[in-house]
Amino acid sequence: MNAHMNDSAKADQTGQVLRVLLVEDSPVLAARLRETLATLEQVAVVATVDNEQDATEWVRASLIDVLILDLLLKNGSGFGVLRGLGTHRPVVIVLTNYALPEYRQSALRLGVDHFLNKAADCDRLAELIGSLREARSSADADARLLNYPIRA
Repeated sequence: MNAHMNDSAKADQTGQVLRVLLVEDSPVLAARLRETLATLEQVAVVATVDNEQDATEWVRASLIDVLILDLLLKNGSGFGVLRGLGTHRPVVIVLTNYALPEYRQSALRLGVDHFLNKAADCDRLAELIGSLREARSSADADARLLNYPIRA
């Protein structure tokens, strides 16, 4: 797997970190997104990949909480990633320049949780990730209070 690994000390400090896999074939945008997500507490981009095969392998081999997924990739597509993973997958946020109604409908049929347009919604990504982290923290706290096992 060719991937940009982030050096994340915060990921080592706590098990409560929201682990994000970024699937983006534009190195410039990937760097910008990593910088944005690095400003969020308890969020770690564990890897950045630019193709369907690596994305699928990362999700299957690692504990990933959120998948930020571009639809058009260097090799393959975000749709291929979704089909390859089936229903056993993390929260999926599609972030694409191709926010066409038919792409949105296809993504939603494949079970995508959020569908964002890079041009219009890129700034909402950090807010959305923060909300997911907060929701997970609340769920983890509730699970501990009720003695339920926490989803890994």
